[in-house]
Amino acid sequence: MAPPKNQIDTKLVTDYIQKLDPPLAKMLEAIRQLILKTDHEIGEHIKWNSPSFYYTGEMKPFDPKEYKRDIVVMNLRKGIVLLIFPTGMKVNDKSGLLEGDYKDGRRMASFQSLDDVKDKGKALQMVIKKWLDLIEK
Repeated sequence: MAPPKNQIDTKLVTDYIQKLDPPLAKMLEAIRQLILKTDHEIGEHIKWNSPSFYYTGEMKPFDPKEYKRDIVVMNLRKGIVLLIFPTGMKVNDKSGLLEGDYKDGRRMASFQSLDDVKDKGKALQMVIKKWLDLIEK
C-alpha cells in the first residue's frame, strides 16, 4: 500500500531542502516550519520546481488559473529566499513584509539569513493568517 499523498509531498520537500548548502537549507527549513505551524490546514508540495504551500481545506469552486489554493512558493536567488505569494495583493499587509506591485497580483517577501527569518517570522505568520481569512469556503 502506497503512503498518502501528503506524506509523499512532505518527503519531496524534505529531499529538496536536504540537497541545498547547509546554511541555505537551515533557512528554508526554518521558513517551512513557520509556514506549516501557522495553520493545520496548510499543506506542502513541490510546485513550479520549488517547495510550495497551499490551503488543504474546503473551498468554493474556482478557476484553477486563479491560484486561490496556493499560499506561497519558495524561490531561491543566490543565497536569498524569496517567498512569492501568487495572490498576495489581496492581503492587507501593514507589517511591510510583502513587497512589489505586480499586475498579476503577486507580492513577495525576501529572507537573507536565519536571523532575518527570526526577525520576520511573526509578520510572515500574520500575512498567512490574513490570507487564510480571505478564503471563500
